[in-house]
Amino acid sequence: MQQQGEVRIERLCRLAGVSRAGYYRHWQAAAPGLEETELRDAIQRSALKNRKYGHRRITIDLQRAGWPINKKRVLRIMREDNLLCVPKRAFVPPTTNSRHHWRIYPNLARHVLPMAVNQLWVADITYVRLAEEFVYLAVVLDAFSRRVVGWSMASHLKAELALAALEMAIASRRFLSESLIHHSDRGVQYACGDYITRLDEAGILPSMSRSGCPYDNAMAESFMRTLKNEEVDGRQYRDLTDAQASIGHFIETVYNRQRLHSALSYCSPAEFEERHIQTLLGSGHAQTPDQIASITSA
Repeated sequence: MQQQGEVRIERLCRLAGVSRAGYYRHWQAAAPGLEETELRDAIQRSALKNRKYGHRRITIDLQRAGWPINKKRVLRIMREDNLLCVPKRAFVPPTTNSRHHWRIYPNLARHVLPMAVNQLWVADITYVRLAEEFVYLAVVLDAFSRRVVGWSMASHLKAELALAALEMAIASRRFLSESLIHHSDRGVQYACGDYITRLDEAGILPSMSRSGCPYDNAMAESFMRTLKNEEVDGRQYRDLTDAQASIGHFIETVYNRQRLHSALSYCSPAEFEERHIQTLLGSGHAQTPDQIASITSA
């Protein structure tokens, strides 16, 4: 028999002078409305906290909070409450110049499926619109966890932009020499002598997309879309410094540590890496100091 705290429903009904059937009729009429109101409040709070989440990620966020709900119901409520948005794209300035005399390296990443961190990095460059000019962002991601391990912003597209992101990645991770592939497009920033020399010094193998195949670097492109949709679009940065602060916060705090990724079983990159580390250490697969360093570098 159901109880309210430590008191049985039957006794409560007698004390209130109502029948059990009347109590349950009232409960069945009122409870769904109360639950719907509480759910709408939870959805709105999640949508405000994660302003660019779609209904799928909102659903996972609510399920983690204990709500037994499916994505169809979340989508219906978000549509009714006008919580869905469709971002518009503006003019896209070019960021890749592949017409140069530098060597083009073969695509080593084409058939690589990374099974751990620091096996495959992907790099790319995109633009960010300011009030009166464009600035540029270079990133390096770990393809296993989708984590941004290096990034840099500048008002130019010189090789120094990409090199600064690479230097951050190298400084933030520990990896085994000749075991890590760095994949990028054929842009001059990645093919030039300074960049290739730095990869060689670090023991990193260069890899480049095939001609006319933008999908070869799809993971980096996916991150750029996420960045534009969830941070850059709709923002008005005062200057480069303002853009660096806001985008840096998005990358380091929101994207790497909070954002739920569908490709990572709805974990954040940092959480996904931590789970992988615990799995490896628990299984005993990481046994040498170098192996342990390579998976605990984050």
